[in-house]
Order: sequence, then C-alpha cells, then structure tokens
Amino acid sequence: MTHDANTEMDRFGVDRDQVKPRRKRRGGRGEDLMVPEAEFRSYYGRPIIKAPVWKNPDVPLYLFLGGLAGSSSVLAAMASATDRPTLRRASRLAAAGGAVGGTVFLVHDLHRPQRFLHMLRVFKPTSPLSVGTWILSPFATFAGLTAATEVTGWFRRTGNVTGVAAAVVGPALATYTAVLFSNTAVPTWHEAHRHLPVLFGSSAAAAGGGFGLVFASVADNAPAARLAVTGAVVELATERTMEHDLGMLADVYEKGRAKTLMTASKACLVAGAVGAVVGRRKRWSAALSGLALLAGSALTRFGVFDAGIASANDPAHIVVPQRERIRRREESTRAGSTPPDRRYAPSAGS
Repeated sequence: MTHDANTEMDRFGVDRDQVKPRRKRRGGRGEDLMVPEAEFRSYYGRPIIKAPVWKNPDVPLYLFLGGLAGSSSVLAAMASATDRPTLRRASRLAAAGGAVGGTVFLVHDLHRPQRFLHMLRVFKPTSPLSVGTWILSPFATFAGLTAATEVTGWFRRTGNVTGVAAAVVGPALATYTAVLFSNTAVPTWHEAHRHLPVLFGSSAAAAGGGFGLVFASVADNAPAARLAVTGAVVELATERTMEHDLGMLADVYEKGRAKTLMTASKACLVAGAVGAVVGRRKRWSAALSGLALLAGSALTRFGVFDAGIASANDPAHIVVPQRERIRRREESTRAGSTPPDRRYAPSAGS
C-alpha cells in the first residue's frame, strides 16, 4: 500500500487492519475499494423510532386472555345450543375470567385505573385503542352476567341471552388487538397488517378450544377439539405466510428471544392439534392436548410482541423499506405512471 494511501486513511480515521488488500481485476485494470464496506447504523446507535412503552408481560398476557375470552364466548354459545353442559360451563367461566384478567393486566399497564375510565368518556372510530375499550367493556359485562347465572343457577334464560350477546362481541375482542398493533409505526407489525388479525383470531380459537379440552367432559368436548385443531392449523399456516411476505423484516423472528418463543409455540400447537385429533376421547390425553394448545397460543402472543420491539430498535427496518419505496416512486414518475400502492416486502433472500 502506498504512502499516499496510508496518509488518506489516517486522515479519515480508517482502520488499516480492516481494509481489504489490493487485487488486480481481470485484464489488469482497476482495483478494489480501499475503504471497508459500511455497517448500517443510525446516529449515535440510537433507534430511529421510539419503541412502544407497553409492559412485558402485561400486554402479551392481555392479548392472550382477550383472545381466550373471545373464542370461549363463541364456544359457550355453541355448547348451549347443542346441550353440552360441561363445555358450556367451562367456556362461560373462561370468557368471564379472561375478560376480568385481561382488564387487570391492561389497567396495570396503564399505571392508573383512571386512564381506562377516561377512555370511556369518548368514542373515536379512528382510534383502535378507543374502539377496543368499547369492545372490552360490554363484553366483560355480558360475559360476567352469563358466568354469574351459570354459577348460581338463577335467571338461566337471561344468561342465555347475555351469552349470545358476548358471543357476538367475542370475535371482535379476539382480533381488535391485531389492528391496534398494525396501526403503530413498528415495521414488523405495520407491514403484517393483513396477517395479524388472522393470526390473532386463529390463535384465540386454539386457546378457547384448548381450554374446553382441559375442563369439559369427553362426551362434550367434540366442538372444542374441532375449534382447537382448526385454530392451530390456520395459525401455523398464517405464521408461515406472514414471515415469508415480510421479507427482510422477518429476520426478527429468526433470532433472539422471539425465535425461541415462536419455535416453542409451533411445537406446542402441533403436539396439541395431534393430541386433540387422536386422543380426544381419553380424558388425560384431551387435557394434555388442551394445555399444549393454550401454551402455544400464549407463546405466539409473546413472540409477536418481542419481535415488534426488536424491529422498532433496528434502524435498517425503518430506512431500507423507506428507501425502496422512494426508489419505486421515482421509477414510476420517470416512466410517467402512477406509483404502485403496495408496501415493500422483499423476498427472504434479498
């Protein structure tokens, strides 16, 4: 390396040990770059966007319990219509318990109960959080009344009516949190806005069916098994499609804690679904399958949450898709066409 080159590197503060040696290209002309390839990072190593301040495990547990409550209310209404008393009772109690438990974790994340009450003062259709508050509140009321009639045996007809009302609101409770996540600036959540509602809804179905397998009798657990297996299969398929479509943004699911959680979730869901198919008629097998499905559903929520936090802290997840959108827009402008209205989702190998 020449003296002039060494002087230039010292001037710009380049570490000589990191510089690739000179190599003659084919034909004897040209040389490799003297400066090493730049490593992508933001100013001072700080994230470009602010990661969500939601608490862990409060928010993932709220997601899981809300999904369990919503799907259980639907399963309870089905059990009531088909005269399956043990499944009806277990699902009604799960719906009420999930709503109450989820509310507790939500209020704890908000630090003060007054904040939850303040959200009930107005209704903003453009705010997923406001809409979610108005979904949770009536659902908890209907599910609580239904569970009370189930436990006491009083006003059974009233309990049937409130049970149907809870079942109507239940699917919205199980999926609105996906819209809430997709409405943030977190790249991995925002770009998965088409997949997260399906993922959360199917995960909720697996949890509700799993709870029914654990606590309902063998004679009554057939609807729970069908719901659980369907939810597990759809969840696994949606998760795979989501990670493929996210492209480079899916790397947060391939490393760290999120990878561990999602891998464990898949294993639990597969084991639970197989057990629900082949062992539903045995009490111990049905219970173990249900526990595996519940664990798989919970792990999915924790995995998606952790992946989002990792994505928010990765500058490349913000800048690379932004640059690609700008490049596509400029190419379309030069071609005299309207920029395509699609999000950047490069292939996994890019």
